[in-house]
Amino acid sequence: MSGPGGSGRDGGPSRVRSRRWLAVLLLLSAAGIAGGVTWALLGSGLFAVRSVVVTGIRLVPESEVLAAAGVRSGTPLLRVNTARIAARVLAIRQVLAVRVSTSWPDRVVIAVRERTPALAVAVPGGFDLIDAYGVVVQLVQTRPAILPLYTPAAAEPVSSLRGDPDVSAAAAVLAGLPASLRPTVTSVTAPGPDQVTLQLADGVTVVWGGPGDAAAKARELAILMATGARYYDVSSAATAVTN
Repeated sequence: MSGPGGSGRDGGPSRVRSRRWLAVLLLLSAAGIAGGVTWALLGSGLFAVRSVVVTGIRLVPESEVLAAAGVRSGTPLLRVNTARIAARVLAIRQVLAVRVSTSWPDRVVIAVRERTPALAVAVPGGFDLIDAYGVVVQLVQTRPAILPLYTPAAAEPVSSLRGDPDVSAAAAVLAGLPASLRPTVTSVTAPGPDQVTLQLADGVTVVWGGPGDAAAKARELAILMATGARYYDVSSAATAVTN
């Protein structure tokens, strides 16, 4: 029961008003904090791009990657579209894959994975080094000893080799060769994905076939090479032929 002049057991309307004011103050404080955070992230320049770091490059100049990325200094990190940046960098021919990330408070990191040369193709003025997908990675004057010469089945420009299954098969065969045999391969031909043929440094010809059953073919070839022949066909390991 209320005493004289009282307004209720719990303070009545005055206490209700106090609670409402407290709720309003809390909402205003939260809005102020949110606004401050938004301003810090988007408008103040405190968390804006000040540096762009490129990693994993050897063939592609850093300046080319930065130009393709198009990251503007001063852009708030929250507004950096990493997917679009990656797509632009991926358009560089020598780039196989790329990952773009932001590093707080002010850095963008572009991690590049370059294409790896697998074969050399003779062209006027030197050799085009192509990867396993037939993409030209680099033009050099002298063929690197570790890269076999690849002779296309037809006299076509090197650009036509991009996506060629014969190139992919030749590269896969080379990648699956035993470590002792791989350095002796000087040239490769592939009239078809299952007709890869290797020329070795000592003049020996090895018809390898397709990339499959590499271990079995390698074992069979090691046995046959003891005969000192100049021609081996292990395209079918079960019916290997020597001559």
